Amino acid sequence: MDVKPKNRFNYLTVNDKDVDWGLYLTTCGFQSIPPSAVNPFLSIHPSVYSFNPKRGRVLDEFQLLFIINGTGTFESSHCPPTDISAGNVILLFPGEWHSYCSNAETGWDEYWVGFDGLNMRNIMRSSFFSLTKPVFKIGIDDEFISYYKAVINYAEQEAVGYQQVASSIVRHMLGLLYYKNQNSLFSDRDVVEKINQARVIIRENINTHLSPAEVAERLGLGYSWFRKAFKKYAGISPAQFQLQIRLQRAKELLLNTNLSVSEIAYELTFDTPGQFSTFFRQKAGMTPKEFRRTGRAQAVLDKGYVGDDAALL
Repeated sequence: MDVKPKNRFNYLTVNDKDVDWGLYLTTCGFQSIPPSAVNPFLSIHPSVYSFNPKRGRVLDEFQLLFIINGTGTFESSHCPPTDISAGNVILLFPGEWHSYCSNAETGWDEYWVGFDGLNMRNIMRSSFFSLTKPVFKIGIDDEFISYYKAVINYAEQEAVGYQQVASSIVRHMLGLLYYKNQNSLFSDRDVVEKINQARVIIRENINTHLSPAEVAERLGLGYSWFRKAFKKYAGISPAQFQLQIRLQRAKELLLNTNLSVSEIAYELTFDTPGQFSTFFRQKAGMTPKEFRRTGRAQAVLDKGYVGDDAALL
C-alpha cells in the first residue's frame, strides 16, 4: 500500500552567490489538499504566495507544479480555463496573472518548486516555453517525482551549496519537461522511425555524395515533406544535419589521424581542399591546420607531459 507523502513547506533564503549561479530556488514543497471547498493551507503560506482562486495572483518568480492526484482547473492571462488532472505539470511565469484550484469533490496532491535567475530568463527569451502553453501532460512520472523529493530534501538540510545542487536538479527537470513535451508532439511513430532511419543513413554515408533528396527517396518519401518533418523533429534541416556530421567527422580525422588536409577533404567528398578549408573555417572559427595544432597541443597538456605526441604537432 502506497504511503502518501507528508505536507512539506519550504521558503528559502537567497544570497549573492546563489544569484551569480544563474538559477536559484525560492520555495519548494508538497501539499495534499483534501476534498473540500477551501484549501486548508492558505493561511500557512506567506502572503506573497497565498491567494484566493477567485482573484488569482501574480508572482515575481517561476514555479513548476506537478499534480499527482486529483483534479482541478487552471487559467492565466494567456491561457483560458483548463481542466487539470493527475499527471499534469503547470509552469507559472513571473508577472503573469494566474489562478488554479483543486475540485472540491476530489482535492489534489501537489508538488511545487519556485525559482528564478538569469539562466531561466534567458531560456524564456529563447522560447523554449510559452505563456500560451503552460500546461504539460507527462503522466504520473516516478522519475519526475524523485527530482521533487531530492530538491525538497536538499532545501530542508540547508547544507552549504544546497542552492547550487538543488537548482541544478530543477534545470534538469526543465530539460526533461521540454524533452517529453517535444517528443509527445510526434505521436506518429512511423514518422519518428523514418527520421531516425534518415539520420542513420546520413551518418553511414558521410563519405559519399548522397544528398538529402536521395535520402528521402531511399525512404520512399517526398523531399518537401521529408525536409519539413525532419526539421520539425530534429530542429535543423537534413542538409544542416549532414553538414554538422561532416564537421564532426572532419574534427575526428584531424585530431586522430595523420591524414593531410587534402586527404580529409576528398574523403569527405569536398570538391577541393580549398572548399573544405573554407567550410571548416566558417563552422569552427579556425582553419583545419589551426584546429589540428590547437587540439593536439591541448591533448599533450592534458596528459601532463610532452612525449611522442609532440612529434605530431
